[in-house]
Formats: sequence, C-alpha cells, structure tokens
Amino acid sequence: MTITPLPLIISCSELEALGSDPSLVIVDLCKPEIYVQAHIPEAVHLDYSQIVRIDKPIGGLLPEEHVLGRVLGAVGISPDSTVVAYDDEGGGRAARLLWTLQAAGHKRMAMLDGGLHAWAGEQRPLTGAIPAITVCEYPLHYRDDVVADRDYIRAHLDDARTALVDARTPEEYRGDKKLAQRAGHIPGAVNFNWTDAMDPNRQLRLKDADALRARFAEMGVTPDKEVIVYCQTHHRSAHTFILLQWLGFTRVRGYPGSWSDWGNREDTPVEI
Repeated sequence: MTITPLPLIISCSELEALGSDPSLVIVDLCKPEIYVQAHIPEAVHLDYSQIVRIDKPIGGLLPEEHVLGRVLGAVGISPDSTVVAYDDEGGGRAARLLWTLQAAGHKRMAMLDGGLHAWAGEQRPLTGAIPAITVCEYPLHYRDDVVADRDYIRAHLDDARTALVDARTPEEYRGDKKLAQRAGHIPGAVNFNWTDAMDPNRQLRLKDADALRARFAEMGVTPDKEVIVYCQTHHRSAHTFILLQWLGFTRVRGYPGSWSDWGNREDTPVEI
C-alpha cells in the first residue's frame, strides 16, 4: 500500500480528508475544561504536563522513555499512528508534542494550522463526546539529532555553521524580564518571538512562508546552517522548531530545559 506523504502543517480541509485513515489519531492539547466542552470529533485529550518533565528549577525536560511510551500508548498512539495535534494557543503545545515524537523516532505527524481557533472559525463540527480509546504499546528510544543539550550548545557557540534562535519575548531576550536566576540570552542568539509567526487575523494560522523565510534570513538564520531553538522551557520554541522545518530547514534542534536550565547556572555565558 502506498502511503501518501503527510505535510507537517495541515489545513482543516486536509485533516478532514484524513478521516478515512485507520491509523489517524487526532490529539487535543487544549485545557481540559475546553476539551470537555468542545473538541474536534474523535480527538483524544492529552494533558500537556504529561509530555514534559520538571526537575526544579528546570522545566520542559523530556520524560523518561518508559514514561512517555506509557503516555502515548494510553491515548492510542502507536509507532504506526498518523498523529495530528492541535491546541487553542496557536500551536505551542501541539508543536511540543510533535518535537517530542520526533525525538522518539516517530515518523508520521502533523500540526493543524491555527488549531481549534481555525477549526471553529470555519464552522466545522465540534463535540463534547469522549471517544473510545484503544490502548496500545509504544516502546521507544530517544534519538539525539533533534535535541541540543547545554554541552552541545557550548560546543557550538562559536560555530559559524550554527544559528541560535531565542523564541522568547524581546523583554526576556534583552534581560528586562527575569524568569531565572540570571537574565539575558545565550551569546550569539537572535530573537524571534514565537508569536510573530502567527497571523491574528486568520485564527492564529501561520503567516506567509516566503515572508517568514525572509525574516529569518535577515537575522542570518538560513537553511544551510544547523539551527538550535530555545525559550524558557522549550514550549514556545517547539513551535519555532516545527515552523523552521515547515519552511524547509532540515537541521533543527530544540533545547529541552532552555533558559530554565541555562539561566539558572553560574557557569554558562550570558549576553544582555
């Protein structure tokens, strides 16, 4: 059987067309109170806290492999599943799930452009009915080609072939807003506030791809480089990770822990 390629970012109509795919698992990462009121038919709910691990003061770490495998299997995701994720915040939580799945070696996944806002904006059906879930097994082992830890970043700080993208707000990037022991940003990082990728006039769908590529190019972030993205915990920057892949970047890594790791240490260089 020929498997149709799945775009990384899909529209509401493209998701609707996937309805006949028996491997499809639609994952809702909205707040629980929103999910019980209205969600895309047949979507299963996954609480965001289940796909991140906290080791205070560090947040946004990858769960232990066996823990994540249990979480995925509990909502019916197997290694062969076609996963489409969405949320109600423009894609941050959905993108973090996709990055986590990539770290686990999952192959077939997509994010719904605009998420719940776009689906509702097109007046597509919503339901409060909770679907039945077939629990399954998901044995997994993390791969490291989409992950950058502190040591990896240290080793590439002066590498002209590497670009660092800080997806936090300008206030956090400049050090005006302090959410860790130290304020500022990783030396050499450029600032791209993750929400700058969303069009508020189109239910938080992504902006024009060519315009976004040009924006990154102006900052020196080009597809010939390996790009490392981070924010406070790799929630917002997971969205930037998926965005860059959608724009054609083939070597992108996310930093789990992000500034909650880097900024809470005394031995890491910081720029303000």
